[in-house]
Amino acid sequence: MEPRAHHVIIGLFTLLAFASALIFALWLSKSSGDRDWAYYEIGFDHAVSGLSKGNPVLYSGVQVGDVLELNLDTQNPSHVRALVRVDREIPIRENTRAGLILANITGSMSIQFSGGTTDSPQLAGNEEDPPLIMAEPSAFSNLVNNGESLLAQAEDLLVNANRVFSEDNVDNLSALLANARQASNALLAQREDLVALLERFDTAARRAEEAAIKVSRVSDNANDILTNQGQEALDAMTRALGSLQTVTNRINRITLENEGALASGFQGMGELSPALRELRSTLRNLNQLTRNLQENPSGLIWGGETFKEMSEQ
Repeated sequence: MEPRAHHVIIGLFTLLAFASALIFALWLSKSSGDRDWAYYEIGFDHAVSGLSKGNPVLYSGVQVGDVLELNLDTQNPSHVRALVRVDREIPIRENTRAGLILANITGSMSIQFSGGTTDSPQLAGNEEDPPLIMAEPSAFSNLVNNGESLLAQAEDLLVNANRVFSEDNVDNLSALLANARQASNALLAQREDLVALLERFDTAARRAEEAAIKVSRVSDNANDILTNQGQEALDAMTRALGSLQTVTNRINRITLENEGALASGFQGMGELSPALRELRSTLRNLNQLTRNLQENPSGLIWGGETFKEMSEQ
């Protein structure tokens, strides 16, 4: 009796679970049937791997509908058209954006709406003529679509890395590291000399700074002298030149005004020349007469040599 009772209990439990699942499915389908839906067509100009019929449609991360159909564009098979239904109470506007997002780690994709402002007109989503919304490519979609090129680039990178780490390059790198180690050891051995050299450089730098300060001071003093005293000398020279110019102008004016008198004076001086010669001859005769009187006064008075007039030389 006990095994039969266990089978009855298990069967009853299975029947209740099946009935509950059936009731839940009916309730779910009735709930979905009672909701009002708006229909939109999402256009993709790239591959939609991972997106399939029944996948959820989200708005800012909240599920608002699902995907009904996936079809290729008959005019351009590289484009995909996805028919989705969204709760009619959710406003889908003209500036609302659509795109793909990763639903889970298995690679399943979902359609997500985002954006949309209240000042933009609302789209009327009819099942017979659903409005088209072009989807924006997502970062994950670009990664998936460009995966092949990325793998090729990664392969090229590995090939180049293998070339870089070839045996010849490894030997050269080892030699370079050994040389660098020897150079560093040599520097460490000469560190006292290096410290002394750096101290000399520091002393020279301080002296150069002091010299630069002195040169700057001399330059400032010279600039001050040229600015103040030099300006005074230039002013005095300017005044002297002005005075000289005034005197020169006066001399020129006097010369011009007395040009006739000066010419007559020079002519009169030329006429005085013969008179001056006669006067000079007379003075010579007087000097000769005086000497004769001193030497022989009696002969001159009582008859002596006749006085000869000195000719003008």
